[in-house]
Amino acid sequence: MMEVQILQDRAAVAAQAAQIVAAQIAQKPDCVLGLPTGETPIGMYDDLAEQCAAGKLDFSRVTTFNLDEYYPIAPEHPQSYRYFMNKHLFTRVNIPMEHTHVPGGQGDVDEQCRAYEQAIAAAGGIDLQVLGIGRNGHIGFNEPNDAPDARTHRVTLTENTIEANSRFFDSPDDVPRHAVTMGLGTILDARKILLLATGAEKFDAVHKLLAGKVDLSCPASVLLRHENVTILCDRAAFEGV
Repeated sequence: MMEVQILQDRAAVAAQAAQIVAAQIAQKPDCVLGLPTGETPIGMYDDLAEQCAAGKLDFSRVTTFNLDEYYPIAPEHPQSYRYFMNKHLFTRVNIPMEHTHVPGGQGDVDEQCRAYEQAIAAAGGIDLQVLGIGRNGHIGFNEPNDAPDARTHRVTLTENTIEANSRFFDSPDDVPRHAVTMGLGTILDARKILLLATGAEKFDAVHKLLAGKVDLSCPASVLLRHENVTILCDRAAFEGV
């Protein structure tokens, strides 16, 4: 079942997403969350951090697994996703750092990917997976026409994705050409999925997803195979203006 909620703006999406994540933690204090990076979830992380600071939310038993990481990149690099998560969420809530997991951006990729899958399984699987969506419909760093049953693996980023992410780096040449990502099969194993889409640039990807047909040119369309998906769109992403 896919539920679609159209909300007024980015702030409304962030508030609703935070409410859904907080409800998951309240329901199961030792839950396992799958988390994204990027501009879209920052407001959600701000809201969750504020709730935690106010004593309304307890992350002490929560475990997290992030979707992806650039490769190669050091965790202390300001554009690494480990750095992003520490800045926007992990250091702002009472989660033990050893409960947080981000794919490795250095070293033996194949071994780290196997270890990441094993760690997710050992944690009992992901209860709620939060996703963003790329302009080309990618989720995580699963680019168009990636295998629908793939597990955590290294990918080559498309020029579309490199261009979209280049604004975070000093120049496009500085953007890593590879990444490590949960595969589409890993994502689909989550018990519940929450996808966030904000901004008019996401209009095409959102409507390919909502067309109701699995088409791997839009990787997010594999979510149609999942039984519990909620999509939060702002009006810009849904209407294209």
